[in-house]
Amino acid sequence: MHTLLPDGWKAPIGYANGIEVDAGRIVFVAGQVGWNAQQVFESEDIVPQFRQALLNIVAVLDKAGAKPHHICRMTAYCCDKPAYLAARKQLGGIWREVIGTHYPAMSMIFVSDLLDNPGKIELEVTAVLPRQG
Repeated sequence: MHTLLPDGWKAPIGYANGIEVDAGRIVFVAGQVGWNAQQVFESEDIVPQFRQALLNIVAVLDKAGAKPHHICRMTAYCCDKPAYLAARKQLGGIWREVIGTHYPAMSMIFVSDLLDNPGKIELEVTAVLPRQG
Protein backbone atom coordinates (compact mmCIF):
# COMPACT_ATOMS: atom_id res chain seq x y z
CA MET A 1 0.00 0.00 0.00
CA HIS A 2 1.37 3.37 -0.97
CA THR A 3 0.05 6.82 0.00
CA LEU A 4 -0.28 9.22 -2.94
CA LEU A 5 0.81 12.84 -2.48
CA PRO A 6 1.30 14.83 -5.69
CA ASP A 7 4.53 16.82 -5.97
CA GLY A 8 4.24 20.25 -4.37
CA TRP A 9 1.09 19.41 -2.39
CA LYS A 10 0.95 20.07 1.33
CA ALA A 11 0.50 16.83 3.29
CA PRO A 12 -3.07 16.42 4.57
CA ILE A 13 -3.68 15.96 8.29
CA GLY A 14 -5.67 12.91 9.37
CA TYR A 15 -6.28 11.42 5.91
CA ALA A 16 -4.57 10.60 2.61
CA ASN A 17 -5.39 12.17 -0.75
CA GLY A 18 -5.08 8.75 -2.34
CA ILE A 19 -3.92 5.20 -1.74
CA GLU A 20 -2.37 2.85 -4.29
CA VAL A 21 -2.52 -0.91 -3.67
CA ASP A 22 -1.52 -4.10 -5.39
CA ALA A 23 -4.86 -5.73 -4.66
CA GLY A 24 -5.12 -9.17 -3.21
CA ARG A 25 -8.48 -9.47 -1.46
CA ILE A 26 -10.86 -6.53 -1.16
CA VAL A 27 -13.13 -6.19 1.87
CA PHE A 28 -16.15 -3.88 1.70
CA VAL A 29 -17.58 -2.91 5.09
CA ALA A 30 -21.12 -1.55 5.14
CA GLY A 31 -21.87 1.64 7.03
CA GLN A 32 -21.30 1.06 10.72
CA VAL A 33 -23.07 3.19 13.32
CA GLY A 34 -22.33 3.58 17.00
CA TRP A 35 -24.40 0.71 18.33
CA ASN A 36 -23.18 -2.42 20.05
CA ALA A 37 -23.35 -6.02 18.78
CA GLN A 38 -27.01 -6.22 19.84
CA GLN A 39 -27.78 -3.10 17.74
CA VAL A 40 -28.38 -0.95 20.81
CA PHE A 41 -27.05 2.60 21.08
CA GLU A 42 -25.44 3.05 24.50
CA SER A 43 -25.14 6.81 24.00
CA GLU A 44 -26.67 9.59 21.94
CA ASP A 45 -23.35 11.49 21.94
CA ILE A 46 -21.15 11.56 18.82
CA VAL A 47 -17.91 10.76 20.67
CA PRO A 48 -18.86 7.30 22.05
CA GLN A 49 -20.80 6.58 18.86
CA PHE A 50 -17.69 7.29 16.76
CA ARG A 51 -15.60 5.00 18.96
CA GLN A 52 -18.16 2.20 18.74
CA ALA A 53 -18.50 2.59 14.96
CA LEU A 54 -14.71 2.22 14.62
CA LEU A 55 -14.75 -0.84 16.90
CA ASN A 56 -17.54 -2.31 14.74
CA ILE A 57 -15.42 -1.76 11.62
CA VAL A 58 -12.43 -3.44 13.26
CA ALA A 59 -14.63 -6.42 14.22
CA VAL A 60 -15.88 -6.86 10.63
CA LEU A 61 -12.34 -6.52 9.28
CA ASP A 62 -11.10 -9.08 11.79
CA LYS A 63 -13.69 -11.57 10.55
CA ALA A 64 -12.06 -11.26 7.09
CA GLY A 65 -8.53 -11.55 8.51
CA ALA A 66 -7.90 -7.86 7.89
CA LYS A 67 -6.47 -5.19 10.18
CA PRO A 68 -7.10 -1.44 10.42
CA HIS A 69 -3.96 -0.71 8.39
CA HIS A 70 -5.60 -2.47 5.42
CA ILE A 71 -8.26 0.27 5.19
CA CYS A 72 -7.77 2.20 1.94
CA ARG A 73 -10.91 4.33 1.91
CA MET A 74 -13.42 5.58 4.44
CA THR A 75 -16.58 7.57 3.94
CA ALA A 76 -18.16 9.18 6.99
CA TYR A 77 -21.74 10.41 7.14
CA CYS A 78 -22.56 12.73 10.02
CA CYS A 79 -25.85 14.43 10.85
CA ASP A 80 -24.52 16.77 13.55
CA LYS A 81 -21.86 19.07 12.09
CA PRO A 82 -21.57 21.32 15.19
CA ALA A 83 -21.05 18.28 17.45
CA TYR A 84 -18.47 16.85 15.03
CA LEU A 85 -16.53 20.12 14.84
CA ALA A 86 -16.61 20.56 18.62
CA ALA A 87 -15.32 17.01 19.16
CA ARG A 88 -12.62 16.83 16.45
CA LYS A 89 -9.73 16.65 18.90
CA GLN A 90 -11.42 13.87 20.91
CA LEU A 91 -12.34 12.01 17.74
CA GLY A 92 -8.71 12.17 16.60
CA GLY A 93 -7.61 10.61 19.89
CA ILE A 94 -10.16 7.84 19.51
CA TRP A 95 -8.97 7.25 15.94
CA ARG A 96 -5.38 6.80 17.14
CA GLU A 97 -6.55 4.52 19.98
CA VAL A 98 -8.62 2.21 17.74
CA ILE A 99 -7.03 2.52 14.27
CA GLY A 100 -3.53 3.80 15.05
CA THR A 101 -1.60 6.23 12.88
CA HIS A 102 -2.85 4.83 9.57
CA TYR A 103 -4.85 7.44 7.63
CA PRO A 104 -6.70 6.21 4.51
CA ALA A 105 -8.33 8.27 1.80
CA MET A 106 -11.38 9.78 3.53
CA SER A 107 -14.49 11.78 2.79
CA MET A 108 -16.76 13.44 5.35
CA ILE A 109 -20.33 14.09 4.25
CA PHE A 110 -22.83 15.95 6.40
CA VAL A 111 -26.38 14.68 6.01
CA SER A 112 -29.74 15.64 7.46
CA ASP A 113 -30.34 12.31 9.18
CA LEU A 114 -29.27 8.65 9.42
CA LEU A 115 -31.55 5.63 9.17
CA ASP A 116 -30.72 4.32 12.65
CA ASN A 117 -31.82 6.67 15.43
CA PRO A 118 -30.29 8.17 17.48
CA GLY A 119 -27.24 7.67 15.26
CA LYS A 120 -25.02 10.72 14.77
CA ILE A 121 -22.29 9.21 12.55
CA GLU A 122 -21.96 6.30 10.15
CA LEU A 123 -18.66 5.02 8.74
CA GLU A 124 -18.07 2.75 5.76
CA VAL A 125 -14.72 1.42 4.59
CA THR A 126 -12.97 -0.48 1.85
CA ALA A 127 -9.94 -2.49 2.88
CA VAL A 128 -7.41 -4.25 0.67
CA LEU A 129 -5.28 -7.12 1.82
CA PRO A 130 -2.00 -7.64 -0.03
CA ARG A 131 -1.48 -10.50 -2.46
CA GLN A 132 -0.27 -13.71 -0.83
CA GLY A 133 3.02 -15.17 -2.04
